[in-house]
Amino acid sequence: MASNMKPTLRWLLEEGVVGETYEARGWVRTKRDSKTVSFLALNDGSIITNLQVVLPSELDGVAEVLEPVGTGASVCVTGELVESPGKGQRVELVAKSIEVLGLADGETYPLQKKGHTFEFLRSIAHLRPRANAFGAVFRIRATLAMATHRFFSDRSFHYVHTPIITASDCEGAGEMFEVKTSGDEPFFGRSAMLTVSGQLNAEALAYGLGRVYTFGPTFRAENSNTSRHLAEFWMIEPEMAFADIHDDMDLAEDYLKAMVDAVFEENEAELNFLGRFVDKTLIQTLESTRSQVFERISYTDAIQILEASGERFEFPVSWGVDLQTEHERFLTETHFKKPVMVTGYPKDIKAFYMYGNDDGKTVAALDVLVPRIGEIIGGSQREHRLDQLEARIREDGLEPEDYSWYLDLNRYGATPHAGFGLGFERAVMFCTGMQNIRDVIPFPRSPGQAAF
Repeated sequence: MASNMKPTLRWLLEEGVVGETYEARGWVRTKRDSKTVSFLALNDGSIITNLQVVLPSELDGVAEVLEPVGTGASVCVTGELVESPGKGQRVELVAKSIEVLGLADGETYPLQKKGHTFEFLRSIAHLRPRANAFGAVFRIRATLAMATHRFFSDRSFHYVHTPIITASDCEGAGEMFEVKTSGDEPFFGRSAMLTVSGQLNAEALAYGLGRVYTFGPTFRAENSNTSRHLAEFWMIEPEMAFADIHDDMDLAEDYLKAMVDAVFEENEAELNFLGRFVDKTLIQTLESTRSQVFERISYTDAIQILEASGERFEFPVSWGVDLQTEHERFLTETHFKKPVMVTGYPKDIKAFYMYGNDDGKTVAALDVLVPRIGEIIGGSQREHRLDQLEARIREDGLEPEDYSWYLDLNRYGATPHAGFGLGFERAVMFCTGMQNIRDVIPFPRSPGQAAF
């Protein structure tokens, strides 16, 4: 902790020295009064655990100061850190003085009462970070973001920034938001959209820097009101020159395990809370993910397993169809009981930039499937053979001229290269047990929702 920064409550609870005097600032979670003493449970957002503050009744003016204080009020307390006689807490703070920084009206403060549904809390997204569950989720989200940067930095990847405004549809068939001004003339001289992926630009950077990754917002305009889709979400997209599909699989497995490891290391209290109140299988699922080798199978094998399963799927299974969430969850939760990596998808259901396999029917695509979520990573070895790439672009009904810059990458110094995209919100869902993607991003953007 920097010397000029006041200690957080997490630091006080974990590292504060008994007998020393400290200043603690936070919001009141609960207040209990008796004739001789009052107790405040204080939290500043740095940890899910509260600091218990003890306020002796003989403390000058304490009764008058505490009288209007309730849940949600903010206070500053100076006192001595002492060993706590209570279970589950190392220390508590015996107050010498208290200052009220801001009150919260108990009649109107929405979080005064407990037991609100996640759906209700979505309607007050500006206040829900103060609720225990969302505080836990957003702290884990922060851990996963930092773990991402550490992971790729340790493997000599360069963090790069790709355009949010683009003229290229990376997916080849995605619904995109168009960027316009109030005037009639196109601002950029041609139609421009919000990006659905930074991949194509990242490939250009990988051809100069070797290994790169992006971590930024992406946008999809599908009018889809489901628990798994957002109009604005975040993607992590690494790209590697001189790499094939096997390198891609190794990187994806190592990355996902590193994210889970970071949460266990830095967010034990949050995991225990979410495992108790949100998803009782959470910790077991995450432990299994980081301790087991991911299963690696071909798409063809996956279809055969699903066809022989005897399950009555909502979406029928046959070779050539894309796997649906119910199929992915069957493979991970019922058949293999661990994460599964599927490769060799039919080329007709995958994007033009994926490397064509020798059979002429499949591409070197990669999907990483995990329990509860289904697909969490999608990637491929990229097509670097210029003639094959041009042919695929035409097959998909696209104009090679629109991708001339992308074709240049493989016109000059082509090399096998690979990468993938991880939907960050799905990773947060996986590591928190939350069931709705709108509950793992601070201010969700979805059809009809952009209020905050």
